[in-house]
Amino acid sequence: MITAGIDCGAKNTKTVILRNNEIIGKGSVLTGFDQANAIEKSLEEALKDAGISPDDIEKYGGTGAGMEVVRQADTQVNEIKAMAKAAHFFFPSARTVTDVGAEMGRAAKINEEGRVEDFDINEKCAAGAGAFIEAMARALEVELEEMGPMANESDKSIPMNAQCAIFAESEVVGLIHAKTNKKDISKSIHDAMASRIVSMIRRIGVNEDIVMLGGVGLNPGFVESLRSELEVEKIFVPEDPAFGAAVGAALVAQEEG
Repeated sequence: MITAGIDCGAKNTKTVILRNNEIIGKGSVLTGFDQANAIEKSLEEALKDAGISPDDIEKYGGTGAGMEVVRQADTQVNEIKAMAKAAHFFFPSARTVTDVGAEMGRAAKINEEGRVEDFDINEKCAAGAGAFIEAMARALEVELEEMGPMANESDKSIPMNAQCAIFAESEVVGLIHAKTNKKDISKSIHDAMASRIVSMIRRIGVNEDIVMLGGVGLNPGFVESLRSELEVEKIFVPEDPAFGAAVGAALVAQEEG
């Protein structure tokens, strides 16, 4: 069976095509203001990557902030269910999953079947999402891709306000004026953000193994800060964590097909 999962997110829209539980195609584009167009473009990319035509898709699953715009969807999948399904797909031993994207962070406790037992969402402040790191990269005048590796070069711990992105940015400016090394500031930024996500995970209970999905999973500095804050040996991250929710939507479409 061939299914497609479309995750229309706040920043990027991703499509994954599954054939009998194997990922055969992926596509990702900036969402922008025209969600419907982004959905079409990401689907086109995924179909081209898979080498198939739209007629080959048997079922569609839609998820994300713009899931109601995914007109192709046979089923709409809430983001918590999608990330739980994806975590179980990538790592069957997973019992905790967190998904940190551009605008929001989520965490869920799941059982051995990948079903959600409890969850929490951080949606009140950018300090718990990827947009926070992007803003801090601009303040430090470094490329976003440099932030994670730079943070992992530091062994210092500088406390920072993890509750508000605006206050944190003011603190960063103060550290810059104090001639603090950029790598130490970067680590402080990642530690502060990880602290918000970890507090959310602890509210539902820390259950190994812990899987991270979402675009921020590509940031080695954040993954290391999260691992350290949770005091675990490893955070499990799939090869393309940003496509996690899309994979979950495709899996649900497959199950309900």
